[in-house]
Amino acid sequence: MPRKTPRKKAPKSARTYRIAVIGGDGTGPEVVREGLKVLRAAADVSPFRYETRDFDFSGRRYLARGGDPAKPNIPVITDDEVAELRTFDAIYLGAVGDPAVAPGILEKGLLLRLRFELDQYINLRPVRLYPNVPCPLAGKKPEDIDFVVVRENTEGIYTGMGGVQYQGTPQEVSTQINCTTRFGVERCIRYAFDLCRRRNNPKHMLTLVHKTNVLTYAGGTWFRAFEEIGREYPDIKKDYNHVDACCMWFVKNPEYYDVIVTDNIFGDIITDLAAIIQGGLGVAAGGNLNPQGVSMYEPMGGSAPKYTGKNVINPVAAIAAVAMLLRNTGLQHGDVALVEAGDRVERAILATTPRMKSQAAGRMGHSTTEVGDLVAAAVRAV
Repeated sequence: MPRKTPRKKAPKSARTYRIAVIGGDGTGPEVVREGLKVLRAAADVSPFRYETRDFDFSGRRYLARGGDPAKPNIPVITDDEVAELRTFDAIYLGAVGDPAVAPGILEKGLLLRLRFELDQYINLRPVRLYPNVPCPLAGKKPEDIDFVVVRENTEGIYTGMGGVQYQGTPQEVSTQINCTTRFGVERCIRYAFDLCRRRNNPKHMLTLVHKTNVLTYAGGTWFRAFEEIGREYPDIKKDYNHVDACCMWFVKNPEYYDVIVTDNIFGDIITDLAAIIQGGLGVAAGGNLNPQGVSMYEPMGGSAPKYTGKNVINPVAAIAAVAMLLRNTGLQHGDVALVEAGDRVERAILATTPRMKSQAAGRMGHSTTEVGDLVAAAVRAV
């Protein structure tokens, strides 16, 4: 058994960070439970304080309150609840998705609403292959897959601009507008350049991904902003990929990348491909960031309802989301202890995955709770 590290007492003046916990649907509460277990372990050995509060914004609650596609006046989350979430330092989310609720209702009513109303304009997706996690790419090792995708999170096609005319007739016409503003593009690109500088990867390169040869208007705004802002970062190499070429290079040479910046829809697509090359959604974590406000962290795997209650879901992604929460909240508030705690959780994951059996075909060799126990023990030992 690893030796328990003595607890470092936080100074009396230390801030107490308030974390809103949304277990969500399906297996979400199960993986969140393991993430909170690891968070407690980190607080045992690092000088920071925190408190949590649970919120039930699940599909079950939505249905119990009378939610139905025919009754759009029933919100997934109320205005008062959104206002309350603004008072927290961070949000920790398990999963969204209930087979009893029509697709899109919970996603739009909770995820997209929080992204827009809390102005979480950065979607941050670290893409890292952990030791002993099978990669579908032949010959690729953990040192080959370690990059970050910065996705603009509040504009693009997902704003809902557009509509349908003559629905249900042979003359049906639908439009979906790609809303791109220089303001939104510029703040996303600046964040990506700053992140690239902070990572200090030997590649030291930021790659813009878009489709400027076809999407000449939106793509032109992105490319011009990238070129102009890039002049302020002479220490960082600048690169550009069309999105289709980027998908090809993800598979052929993922080791090429350091930091990628892209728009909302392209980012949504390429990060799912990225999750597969890092070993699957069970190890993929992400953050919806407002660097000046409240950010939300979550595993990427979804609610997996058919596995609910079976204690078989891999919680590594949810635990990695805790590492992100600690690190990014610490950066936002200038709290070195919190940043170091996030790094400690990440090291604990790296120490744990080699002890797990091959995760191919879903075989972790451990239950959900056992994996949480292993990482929590490693947090106290690393």
